[in-house]
Amino acid sequence: MKIISSTQLKELDKYTIAKEPVASIDLMERAAEELTRAITHRWDTSFHIVVFAGPGNNGGDALAVARMLSKQNYHVEVFLFNTKGKLSEECQTNLERLKECGSVYFTEVSTQFDPPVLTEKHLVVDGLFGSGLNKPLNGGFAAVVKYINASKAQVVAIDVPSGLMCEDNTYNIRQNIIRADVTLSIQLPKLSFLFPENEDIVGEWQLLDIQLKKDFIDTAQSPYYITEEEEIRSLIKPRKRFAHKGAFGHALLIAGSYGMAGASILSARACLRSGVGLLTVHVPIHNHDLLQTTVPEAIVQTDIHDHYFAEPVDTDRYQAIAIGPGLGQEEDTALAMMEQIQGCPVPLVLDADAINIFGTHRNWLSRMPKRCILTPHLKELERLIGKCMDTYERLTKTKELAAYLQSYIIIKGSWSTVVTPEGNCYFNPTGNPGMATAGSGDVLTGILAALLAQGYTQEDACRLGVYVHGLAGDIAAEEKGEIGTTSSDLIDALPAAWKKLTETKDRFTKE
Repeated sequence: MKIISSTQLKELDKYTIAKEPVASIDLMERAAEELTRAITHRWDTSFHIVVFAGPGNNGGDALAVARMLSKQNYHVEVFLFNTKGKLSEECQTNLERLKECGSVYFTEVSTQFDPPVLTEKHLVVDGLFGSGLNKPLNGGFAAVVKYINASKAQVVAIDVPSGLMCEDNTYNIRQNIIRADVTLSIQLPKLSFLFPENEDIVGEWQLLDIQLKKDFIDTAQSPYYITEEEEIRSLIKPRKRFAHKGAFGHALLIAGSYGMAGASILSARACLRSGVGLLTVHVPIHNHDLLQTTVPEAIVQTDIHDHYFAEPVDTDRYQAIAIGPGLGQEEDTALAMMEQIQGCPVPLVLDADAINIFGTHRNWLSRMPKRCILTPHLKELERLIGKCMDTYERLTKTKELAAYLQSYIIIKGSWSTVVTPEGNCYFNPTGNPGMATAGSGDVLTGILAALLAQGYTQEDACRLGVYVHGLAGDIAAEEKGEIGTTSSDLIDALPAAWKKLTETKDRFTKE
């Protein structure tokens, strides 16, 4: 699913009006019908509806919704804020239609606002400002927002909470933004909905399809996408009937310094649960017996050092290499890692301490091979790009780093984001807070190594790996609950996740 900008959303409306064709007021009526349907599905007539409408088309939507709710026997009160004495054409038309309705308590606010009492039995419909807003709210509108936010009423926002901009809110005034319980977004989500700092502003968001022209969306240029399951299903390679383990690649995992063997175990088990044919795990001497016992399917190779990685490995046998889980940051390890990856002929995954080593040796970044996959959590990413004011700035800097390195960066977290060297950003919808646990990233590294070894491209491996990782987390949380889920539970759920994504495919190809 593509996410387009606020400017493009405005053009999408115009395009639909011209090409369908449909009058602007009729398109607004269509949107209002969907908005009303969504509201009545969630809130019954015991709620008193208080509509706050602005002077533009978002206000026009709100006035139309007020009229429709009134016709469905809701108690509706409307406050139309018209401080400049000018309404948009559609807003004016819907005001006239509302007045004809006769059963709505209506107040037009031009100067002084006498606010209504809002209790837990009131539902505020926020229609002050929509996706076209391009500057922070201030003055009287900011005061209205603060009043609504301080009340006990539930709030449903039309298209976008008033005061929130669709993309960049770095310099917005957060206390002057509506805090919605539910946001009913027209046709497409907004980029800012996916940022963690906006969770308490957007609340739960729901998409409403008002049949805006799909061909415009398909051809619109945008770097932002939400990954969908059908796209992921199409990426998965079917297995041939006469395939053998050599057909599914040999991955090398370099991980697990002394005391951190668990990271290598988790990563290895996840790799083996993700379809790799063979896996070699390179560990310090002291970790050999533990790995051999806990991951019997893996080939265990030992380093020259008792406690950490200190000697590069010959790469001729492998189709993919993953380095970093529990690796440690000894100077010998850092030097060995750089020797290992420079000129490496196979795809690389860099995670955890492999990333931290680059954070400590920033001048080494220029020596990183192209087309690597980096999987930082937010703190590891900060060591590479510096501190950021918000998610939009972080995303912008990560895109710049991915372009500089010509590599793929997965920003781990809610809505984990795959950032490509070309600047595309794929937001992953699977996963849950139960995955915020030690070792979860090690599991992802193992999955990615398995996919690369099987011949998936870096981009496909990132998108597929992040999706199945989150899906396994969802399956585990369904069984264990979010609080009790561990990274081992994610691994145990991987077979079910893969099965879900492949169950409609033929078991074997006909080749």
